[in-house]
Amino acid sequence: MDIDIKAAVHAVEAPAVMELFPARPRVLALGEPTHGEDALLELRNELFRQLVEQEGYRTIAIESDCLMGLAVDDYVTSGTGTLDEVMEGGFSHGFGASAANRELVRWMREYNEKRPAGERIRFAGFDGPLEITGAASPRQALSALHSYLASHVEADLLPCTADTLDRLLGADDTWTEPDAMMDPTRSAGRSAEARELRLLADDLVALLDMGAPHLIATTSRERWDRARLYGRTATGLLRYHFWMADTSPDRMARLLGLRDAMMAENLIALAERGPVLAFAHNSHLQRNKSTMRMWDHPLLEWWSAGALVSAQLGEEYGFLATLLGTMRHQGVDVPPPDTVEGLLYALRDDRCLIDASELASALGSVKVAPRASSYFAYAPMDPANPAANDGFVFLRDVPQT
Repeated sequence: MDIDIKAAVHAVEAPAVMELFPARPRVLALGEPTHGEDALLELRNELFRQLVEQEGYRTIAIESDCLMGLAVDDYVTSGTGTLDEVMEGGFSHGFGASAANRELVRWMREYNEKRPAGERIRFAGFDGPLEITGAASPRQALSALHSYLASHVEADLLPCTADTLDRLLGADDTWTEPDAMMDPTRSAGRSAEARELRLLADDLVALLDMGAPHLIATTSRERWDRARLYGRTATGLLRYHFWMADTSPDRMARLLGLRDAMMAENLIALAERGPVLAFAHNSHLQRNKSTMRMWDHPLLEWWSAGALVSAQLGEEYGFLATLLGTMRHQGVDVPPPDTVEGLLYALRDDRCLIDASELASALGSVKVAPRASSYFAYAPMDPANPAANDGFVFLRDVPQT
């Protein structure tokens, strides 16, 4: 293909990233096309360090359990626990085993050690307590929310006692039944107890919101914000479990959408306290509708967290998708020359930043082909609308680690 895209290509550096936007985005998201490759995370670490040090970003949020991530945040901000402990217990999806994630946490702690509280960077998971095979019990989130309120509001304002919650929650393995994802009849999400818990959770969150002036004054904004996280997570989990028990054809698409809606709520809440750097799979952060083929289902479609945040924040949301050339240890070889990845691979830069609008201009009316991949865990770029992104980060070769 005789297309010159060199004008769209820049160095992967913080100043070049900022040139893509009219002003600093309140949420700047970097996506990855596959999980489990530390070379992609090392590139993330390098770019995020620059954006923290040069552009004032103060929260790094990744696609991991939002409740587990609290332990990592406590470690990087105040040194609570040890690095080994938070890597083992502070991440979901197996991400704590990543050497690059470990290096990120180590650097964040080192960065914060000699800085006052107002200048420290924060860590957050922004995923719900969810795995592709199921969802956690709402016990931790509901109990923590109830405990916070019970300590700071009059007892007769509470919609229930802790004992009532405990009775309705029952055994945790009822909620985490491994067969429920494939068989909705095994889900506890539509039991009488689960329905009552949804109402109680809603009342507890309403009480948290109604009492905000008193609660913030008597505890702190930080503790109230954490209680809000418990409330979002409790209501989100109970909603997710309810729809796990659905038997309609739209069940899986709805569950994917609910997960990303929880992610979006967490990102919006994090952005209230300052600018956020977010990292997750491209499919969770893109502005276009996300799609997936799963098991024997037809093509599933849903709005990603990035699309939802973008709808609310407008130009204050920025998104860079990461593209790759080869990942030979997973069978991903040199991209065909008629794909976007192939055009970038031919430039021979080890890494580069691409301005999406300049790329779209260079392509003009030329239709580039979508890249095919035999590796199920890698999602190549959809070339239909490159300008739906703000930019791309390209890594030419992903080595085996």
